[in-house]
Amino acid sequence: MNTKSPQCQCIHQMFEAQVERTPDALALVCEDERLTYNQLNRRANQVANYLRKRGVGPEVLVGICHKRSIEMVVGALGIMKAGGAYLPLDPAYPPERLSFLLEDSHISLLITQPHLAEQLRPRNVEVLTLGDIAQQQSADNCENTALAENLAYVIYTSGSTGSPKGVEITHANLLNLVRWHQSAFDVTHEDRASVLASVGFDAAVWETWPYLGAGASLHLPDDDTRLFPAHLRDWLVNERITIGFLPTILAERIMALEWQASTALRILLTGAETLHQFPSTRLPFKVVNNYGPTECTVVTTSGFVAPEICSDALPAIGRPIANTHVYILDEKLQQVSAGVAGELHVGGAGVARGYRRRPDLTVEKFIPDPFSDEPNARLYKTGDVARCLANGEIAYVGRIDDQIKVRGYRIEPNEIVAVLDRHPSVAASVLVARADANAEKHLVAYVVLNSGAQPSADELRKFLGNELPDYMVPGVFVMLDALPLTEHGKIDRKALPVPDSGNTLRDQPFTAPRTPIEQRLAAILCSLLELHEVSVHDNFFFLGGHSLLGTQLIAQIRGAFGVEIALRTVFDTPTIADLSSEIECRILARIEAMNEDEMQRLLAS
Repeated sequence: MNTKSPQCQCIHQMFEAQVERTPDALALVCEDERLTYNQLNRRANQVANYLRKRGVGPEVLVGICHKRSIEMVVGALGIMKAGGAYLPLDPAYPPERLSFLLEDSHISLLITQPHLAEQLRPRNVEVLTLGDIAQQQSADNCENTALAENLAYVIYTSGSTGSPKGVEITHANLLNLVRWHQSAFDVTHEDRASVLASVGFDAAVWETWPYLGAGASLHLPDDDTRLFPAHLRDWLVNERITIGFLPTILAERIMALEWQASTALRILLTGAETLHQFPSTRLPFKVVNNYGPTECTVVTTSGFVAPEICSDALPAIGRPIANTHVYILDEKLQQVSAGVAGELHVGGAGVARGYRRRPDLTVEKFIPDPFSDEPNARLYKTGDVARCLANGEIAYVGRIDDQIKVRGYRIEPNEIVAVLDRHPSVAASVLVARADANAEKHLVAYVVLNSGAQPSADELRKFLGNELPDYMVPGVFVMLDALPLTEHGKIDRKALPVPDSGNTLRDQPFTAPRTPIEQRLAAILCSLLELHEVSVHDNFFFLGGHSLLGTQLIAQIRGAFGVEIALRTVFDTPTIADLSSEIECRILARIEAMNEDEMQRLLAS
């Protein structure tokens, strides 16, 4: 394993030491573009030298708004080389949300793509592109000015107060994650790692820096590949990926597929949601379950999951990683006995500095560590409920508050409710996550409407979509006369009704399936989404469907109608009416292409 030299305090120093050792080794692969360590270093140095001239140094935060790409890695590395910290911004976010993050973070420089520069136009922020930065800049290393206690990056998470909050991570925090990862999984220059996470998700940090500090190569699949389990499996095999991270739901789909007896993949890392299954003994790789809030630098606990254990319990989330302390405490901050549930608190090297420009919230969530002798040591109150198992591993139980996770994203319902309640038709609302037959969650909003108001579901979705990313926009809106309350005056979530055709807001009036194809499709969707009935105009994705369920829909369409459709077709024709027309056209095309013998066999069947 490649280890850092003693003087390295920052990940970019570890990277530069690796460049000296293996300048011509492969560093990055994205479709047809490839960069060696030396090429990546020189491009990042051009960014760093330009930013240094613009005053970027320790504690200066620079925004970077790029899709998951080589440019994103170049920009983030260049910012750190300049001594600054990077703020990753997902260009898929609505402009209004990006504007909020830019203003709230108080950055003065933003690196982005030319077409996004025209769209964003943030106030008091200078917008740069990598093309502009690289012109006539030195490709030599900068003198390092950052120290371990300086900021490395800031990532925004969903906010319980109705607005996102930025988590400040230092170089010391990040380097502890990197060193642990390299040691725990024996990362070497021969490893080939996948990068699948969206740039605004902290898993992208984990997918990048441990490998670039060890001489390994990073491989970035296209979006269609990373969302389709069978295609992703084939890509992992063909690219000879040796170690990679997948969000829990996608990892479960990958684990359920057939695999070759021999493959380069040796470790599959997963996390972000509760893992519901143990791996099969037939899988040719090991599965590692992980847990960690953004406030504790991505990973707090980690553990290999033994295959096919006969148990009613779910897989554990492992043990604390290096230099990390986990305590399960009661309301008086006293440790509970083994097997007893309590709130999980985290201390040690991964605990973030706090929330950007939110000293009040920082004091509330980052408390003095009563179990440490180190000055100023703190614990992060996760709000997660857990218990310690007899073997020392940690079992995740759930949330103390109403915070939820959907497809790997941590969501505060209050942030969505804060926006929804601003709609002129909405008097009050509450948001929950409901699980389908596959234990996968989707968002459902319950709304009390103002007298005489009759908004469509599409109107409410568009209103939310102006300020929130897609994963935070509910697909289903249920009408209520009033919010159900407990005897203590709190919202009684257990009393919220199951969505059905009688209480759900629709984009168009309910229309029952009219043709045999529509009827068969409706039966398939009802089974997949656990619904009693669907209208031919209902949108598959607004009912709780997503790309992974879309792959199951495709398989059932293939079995029911004998036609092959792509996932993109489901996105383009997401209603029963439109998808039925697409299937009918393909059936007719198939019939027209048949010869007489094939036609006779079809009629006979």
